[in-house]
Amino acid sequence: MKKDHPEIRFGKTGVLIINLGTPNSTSWLDIRKYLKEFLSDRRVIEVNPFLWQIILNLFILTFRPSKTAKAYKKIWMKDKNMSPLRYYTEMQSIKLDKKIGNEKLLVDYAMRYGQPSIRSKIADLKDKGCENLVILPLYPQYAAATTATVCDEVYRSLSNMRWQPSLQIIPHYESDPLYIKAISNSIEYKLKQINWKPDLIIASYHGIPKKYFEKGDPYHCYCHKTTRLINENTSSNIPIMTTFQSRFGPQEWLQPYTDKTLEKLPKEGKKNILVICPGFASDCVETLEEISMEGKTTFIEEGGENFDFIPCLNDSEEHIDLFSHLVKRYV
Repeated sequence: MKKDHPEIRFGKTGVLIINLGTPNSTSWLDIRKYLKEFLSDRRVIEVNPFLWQIILNLFILTFRPSKTAKAYKKIWMKDKNMSPLRYYTEMQSIKLDKKIGNEKLLVDYAMRYGQPSIRSKIADLKDKGCENLVILPLYPQYAAATTATVCDEVYRSLSNMRWQPSLQIIPHYESDPLYIKAISNSIEYKLKQINWKPDLIIASYHGIPKKYFEKGDPYHCYCHKTTRLINENTSSNIPIMTTFQSRFGPQEWLQPYTDKTLEKLPKEGKKNILVICPGFASDCVETLEEISMEGKTTFIEEGGENFDFIPCLNDSEEHIDLFSHLVKRYV
């Protein structure tokens, strides 16, 4: 090699696991910055972009950060100074690297919104000699507002690179046997921990506007498919119901709504329930604050007696085994 030739690292494969994202802190400014990036995504909010930017900047980003900050403060990991979602995603990448990583296979993580960004991590892996990239979006059930927007940002990042690595994106895994088994095992483990029998298990998934489903988004069907498979692979014989949470704005979203379901169940005689969120790879503000705290309060206030939340798979051994299984198909 000539002395004036730039050093070129090569011959490696990079695995990048990507989650939704998180603010850097619970401060109003950091929350606002995160919400602005998230809610400016055209796949997340499919309305007239000019009109939406007026609504977003004048109203939502003025008032919503304070409310969102309160929710994050309830679940923030003060000892680590990060959100649970970032902590568990980081731990997932570390444990996956220990399981499958080597000098030729590098594992890292990124966030679709916030830090560390997809763009920075792709550039870092390329600088380390990764000629091949394997992307794992941490969304079991495909939706345009989740998996597709990860793909969008990956493609945008590559479009600015002179020497692009090859690219493989791992698709949705809503019915993968290892995924279903891990979720089913988490339910059965929780059933052994409690001293009461649930009348019902609620599988709560993040919602999307109903019009996205009507336009052809398969997310609704994938969620119901996951619930059906979990039901078939769980030996408890307790019925499992699919609901949708975290709706935003005045338009109709996928139903039944989780919060409304929690309000009415006690009146229907179902006063003992477990809730699980199979669509979330890591516990976060939507699972820990919205469901485990606010959801429980609603249920008990309406006459419920026993409520428990089943944690996400997080950085459990079964979850890492699933990631390893998914990645090895493409390495």
